[in-house]
Amino acid sequence: MALNATQLSSARCIPFHKTSNNRNVKLPEKSRLASTSYRSVSMMSRGCVAGGGGGGERLFAVGIMMKQLKQATTKLFRKQRSGRRVVLLTTKATNGSGQMLVVDALVDEQHNTEQGRRQQQQFVVSRGHPSPLGASPTDKGINFALFSEHATAVSLCLYLDAGITDQPTEVVVLDPEKNKTGNVWHLLVENLPWKGVLYGYLVDGPKGWEKGHRFDPTKVLLDPYAKLVEGRRVFGDAEHKLSGFLGTYDFFSEEFDWGEEYKLPSIAEKDQVIYEMNVRAFTADKSSEVESSAQGSYLGLIQKIPHLLELGITSVELLPVFEFDEFEFQRRPNPRDHMVNTWGYSTINFFAPMSRYASNGGGAVAASNELKQMVHALHNAGIEVILDVVYNHTNEGDDRFPYLTSFRGIDNLVYYMVDVNNYKQLSDYSGCGNTLNCNHPVVVQLILDSLRHWVTEYHVDGFRFDLASILCRGIDGAPLARPPVVRAITQDPILERCKLIAEPWDCGGLYLVGKFPNWDRWAEWNGKYRDDVRRFIKGDTGMKGAFATRLSGSADLYQVNQRKPFHGINFVIAHDGFTLYDLVAYNSKHNEANGEGGQDGSNDNFSWNCGVEGETNEAAVNAIRERQVRNFQLALMLSQGTPMILMGDEYGHTRNGNNNSYGFDTDINHFQWSQLEEKRQSQFRFFAMTIKLRREHPLLGRQSFLTNADITWHEHNWDNPESRFLAFTLHEGSHSGCGDLFAAFNAHTYFVKAALPTPPPGRQWFRVVDTNLPSPDDFCDGGVPGVENHYNVAPFSSILLHAKP
Repeated sequence: MALNATQLSSARCIPFHKTSNNRNVKLPEKSRLASTSYRSVSMMSRGCVAGGGGGGERLFAVGIMMKQLKQATTKLFRKQRSGRRVVLLTTKATNGSGQMLVVDALVDEQHNTEQGRRQQQQFVVSRGHPSPLGASPTDKGINFALFSEHATAVSLCLYLDAGITDQPTEVVVLDPEKNKTGNVWHLLVENLPWKGVLYGYLVDGPKGWEKGHRFDPTKVLLDPYAKLVEGRRVFGDAEHKLSGFLGTYDFFSEEFDWGEEYKLPSIAEKDQVIYEMNVRAFTADKSSEVESSAQGSYLGLIQKIPHLLELGITSVELLPVFEFDEFEFQRRPNPRDHMVNTWGYSTINFFAPMSRYASNGGGAVAASNELKQMVHALHNAGIEVILDVVYNHTNEGDDRFPYLTSFRGIDNLVYYMVDVNNYKQLSDYSGCGNTLNCNHPVVVQLILDSLRHWVTEYHVDGFRFDLASILCRGIDGAPLARPPVVRAITQDPILERCKLIAEPWDCGGLYLVGKFPNWDRWAEWNGKYRDDVRRFIKGDTGMKGAFATRLSGSADLYQVNQRKPFHGINFVIAHDGFTLYDLVAYNSKHNEANGEGGQDGSNDNFSWNCGVEGETNEAAVNAIRERQVRNFQLALMLSQGTPMILMGDEYGHTRNGNNNSYGFDTDINHFQWSQLEEKRQSQFRFFAMTIKLRREHPLLGRQSFLTNADITWHEHNWDNPESRFLAFTLHEGSHSGCGDLFAAFNAHTYFVKAALPTPPPGRQWFRVVDTNLPSPDDFCDGGVPGVENHYNVAPFSSILLHAKP
C-alpha cells in the first residue's frame, strides 16, 4: 500500500518526542465524574466501536478498585451487566483539577463518523518496549515493536476507520533516540481500541540498489509479527484484487474455549495415515452441499469430517493456511495473469491464518476463531492437523518484478539471501524469485516464534516444511551439515510434541532424501519411493529390487542411527504432479491452460496412459486403469513407512492431465462430491478398506525395520531386469495370532501362476485382495477361503492373502 504526499500530509502525524503523557482530556458531560483518585473508582461510558468502523455499538464500562487488578494484565477485565458487556480500559489522563483518572474518550452513535472519532480519541505515545515483537497488549495500551537492523527511520501507521478510507488515521513518527533498542523500533500507544485497528509501517533506510537495500518510505508495510492480517475479505474477489494487507489485532474478545474434555489425538508415528488436502478446494464446489457462505472455509471442512472418518485417515496435512495473496499472478500483465493461486505457496505472513478461509467474508478475527473451531473439531474426531509451511520464500517476488509487502522493505539484507556482487541480487533456490535467509539469527527466531505460535494458539500437531533443503543453506546459500534453524526446531521444548516432516529437496538442486539433517526425529517425503513404485507398477524393466526396497521401508535411506521406517513418508501422489487417475490416463502433461507454453510442471512423471491418452470409452483401457489405481493403493498401504494419499484420489479426481494446477480455483482442483458418490461403492470402498487393513493389522506400520525373520521374498531372479513379478510373505512372528500376509504384484502383460508358500500349521490362505476383480470382490473383508497351492495373478494386478484358521 503506497501513500502519496497528499495522503501522508492528511494523516495526523504524532512525532514521538512532541507527545506528552500528561495530556488533558475533557470528559463529555454525561460521563463527567466527581473528583476521585486514580486508585479509587471512576465510572465512564465508552463508545469506541470494537470492530473498527462498525455500527455505533456502545460499550458501557464500569470502574473497579485498582486493587482488584491482581497484576498488570495483558487482557481486558470483563463482566456482564444487564445483558451488556462491561469493560475496563486502563487509560490514564487528568481532569481539569489535575487529578489522575482512568478514562476513555466517548464516541456515541452521533459521533460514529471518521471526524467524530478523530476528535474524541486522544492518543498518548510513550517509549514502549522492544519485546515482544509485533503488537501486544499491556496494562497501559498497545505496544508495537519492529525489528530492522538497517532502517534509519520508522513510522507507525494506524487505521481506525477500516473500510472507510485507505489513509491512515495517525502516522506516529518514531524517534530513534528514544524508542529504539538495539535493532528494534518500539513504542506504546494509549487509548487505542483493543480490537479492529489496522496498522502498518513506513520504513526508510540507506539508498542504493547495488548495496542490497530495498527501502521505500512511501510503502506501508505489513508487520512480520502481525498475528492477524486484513486484506480483501472474499477469496477471489477480483474487484479488490490489488488491495493491500495490514496487520490487526484482537485483545478484546474472549479466548477460545477448547473445553474441559478436549484433548490432543496423539497418534503414534507408526500408525499415521496422512491425507494431503486443501482447505478451500475441499468444499468450494457446490456439490459439497455446504451452505454457500461456508463453502471453501474452515467451517466448511468441519462439515465434511464424517468423510475423513469413513475414509479412515488419521491426519490431515493442510496445504498452506498462512495468509497469502491469491491474486499474486495478476499484479501485472504476464502469461499467468489469468490464474488464481489456490495452493497458497506464497506466504505474506508467517503468523496469521488465511483470512479469506473465514466463512461469509468474516475477515481476520473470524478466520482465527474458525480455524480453532476446525482444529478442535478434527481433534475431537481423533484426527491430527499437520500444516504445510513455506519458510523457503515469500510473496515478494524477484528483483525484476518485486512486490514490496513486508520483509523486503523492512530489511532486505536480513530476511533474504542477497548476493550484492550479482546484478540479480536475490538468490533463488525456491524457484519463486527469492529465498528466505533461514539461518540468519533473526530469521531463525522468526521461524521459531511462528511455529510456537501455531502450536500454542492453534494447537496444531505438526508441520510439513516445503522445499526444506533451503533450511539447510547458510546465508551464502552453501549447504550446512548442521543448520542452526533445523537444530533449533528439533530441540525446541514447545515443539517437542510436534511431528516434523521435510520435503528434502529445493529448486537449487540440493536433494537430501535420506540425508536431511534430522537428529533422529525428522521424517521426510520419500521422493525415491514415489518414483520407484510408479516405475515398477507401470512395467518398467529393472525395477523389482528397488520396488522391494521401497515396500520394506527404504532401509537404504532411513536405517541410520535411531531412525525408523515411519521417518519415510511414502507417497505415490502429492498436490503437485499428476493425480492418481491422471497418472494412469496420461503419458504426458497437458498444461496448456497455464499459459506458459507447456514449459512448467515436471516432465519426469513415470506415468502410463494404459493405451489411450486421456479420457476414453474403451472398456479394456478403463479396466486396466482401475486395476492400476488399486495396485498403487495396495502397494502404498502394504509398505513399511508412513503412507500419504492426496485429497480426491479416493474417487479418481482428474485435472485433465495438468500436472501443475496451482493457479485454478475451479473444478480442476475442487473436490467433486458428486463423483465421490458415483465411486462410493467401488474405488472409495477399496481405499477405505485398504486403509482399515493398514491400521488394524500389526504386520503393517511397524516400529522397526524388517529382519529376515519378518519377511520371506519368494524370488530367486533378482538380477533379471525383465522380471516384473514380485511376491513376499510377512510373518506374524511375535505378533501371535494376527496371521501371515502373502502379497504378489504382477506388472507383466501376461498371467503369472504364482506358487503359494505353505501357510502356518492350522491355517489356510484367504483371499483378501485381487485388484483384477470388480468391486466388491476386489477387497473381501475377512477374506474368501479355498485358495489352492497356486494363484493365477492377472496382468497388471496384485493380490493379498491372509493366513487364518
